[in-house]
Amino acid sequence: MSVWDDLVGQARAVETLQAAARRARDIVENPENSENARAMTHSWLITGPPGSGRSSVARAFAAALQCTGEEVGCGACPGCTSTLARSNGDVTDVETSSVIIPIEQIRDLVYQSQSAPSRGRWRVILIEDADRMMERGANTLLKAIEEPPERTVWLLCTPSPEDMITTIRSRCRHLALRIPPAGDVAQLLTDKYGVAPERAAAAARLAQSHIGRAKGLASDDAKIREYQELMHLALGATSIGEAVLNAETLMARATDIETKRQETAFEAEEAELRRALGIGEGESIPAHMRYHFKNLKDEQKRQATRMQRDALDRVLLDLLAFFRDLLAGQLGAEVGQISVGLDDALRDRARKLNVHATLECISHVERARQLLQTNTKPLLIMEALLAALVPGK
Repeated sequence: MSVWDDLVGQARAVETLQAAARRARDIVENPENSENARAMTHSWLITGPPGSGRSSVARAFAAALQCTGEEVGCGACPGCTSTLARSNGDVTDVETSSVIIPIEQIRDLVYQSQSAPSRGRWRVILIEDADRMMERGANTLLKAIEEPPERTVWLLCTPSPEDMITTIRSRCRHLALRIPPAGDVAQLLTDKYGVAPERAAAAARLAQSHIGRAKGLASDDAKIREYQELMHLALGATSIGEAVLNAETLMARATDIETKRQETAFEAEEAELRRALGIGEGESIPAHMRYHFKNLKDEQKRQATRMQRDALDRVLLDLLAFFRDLLAGQLGAEVGQISVGLDDALRDRARKLNVHATLECISHVERARQLLQTNTKPLLIMEALLAALVPGK
């Protein structure tokens, strides 16, 4: 077992990181060798589409940097296990569900980066969604990346290099990931989680090789039913009015489970803040402390907004897969079907749409995905999309 075992379909990236981790060990064990120091890369930009495993790759690399085992990245030593468990004090893992990473948090990370590692070999700062930094935050980070301390490594994860400002991009070593083949993801589900091969293959295709989602689909029939229900809502409207009603229902159901989970988390956060400030349950909040709760509410609102948009984007990705299957059938392409349990819907659309109309549907869905990244209200986006997808409108 090693820290690289779960990195499916990323052989080239693993090879690069293994070599870098071995060089990093040489620096720690032979600090007098100036060639090692010059060869060390202190700032990495790890990019890849959703599902490529950016954060998993970065965390495996962080573990390899802290490794003290015989083989770098052994997966068994305290450095590896504590990093993978997110309990290593020298590894800061920044994961946010907010729309943005606030500049105050970036400043705190820059401050942390100046400290030498306390117990491990390197101080590693991993920002999982670095593309959520605003320009001011990125500029704050720039100086720390330009002149990092000897034992600090920055790992920035984004969907594409263009998501980072040019000045940071030019100062990082770029590592590009790819979506792993569905067959490799299915094999992982079978080998590591004991999923039956046929079920694993279907889950991997439906998840479009997104390992985290594939695990959920393979282990929970309710997730398959939820996916099918959302697809029927998105595709089932026969009039503009019905499309508008379906859009509202789809939004509510797509975000319902996550909303309940978020509400529970938000209540816990507020209770923890009360305890930290010494305010008992049921006691009124003193005026001079209210700004703490206002800041918390603002942050929670940003998290809820991001959660809603992420949930809707998953629906849009599933719609793109549906129309891809439809187009493949219309063109007679012999490719594996992604959609599960939607054969009747595919046959119905095949009767009603020609290739040109199918391509237009794909364009509508892609446009909706782009709009989700703007300040346009999600409900308006979904209403317009479902109305555009009504056959023969």
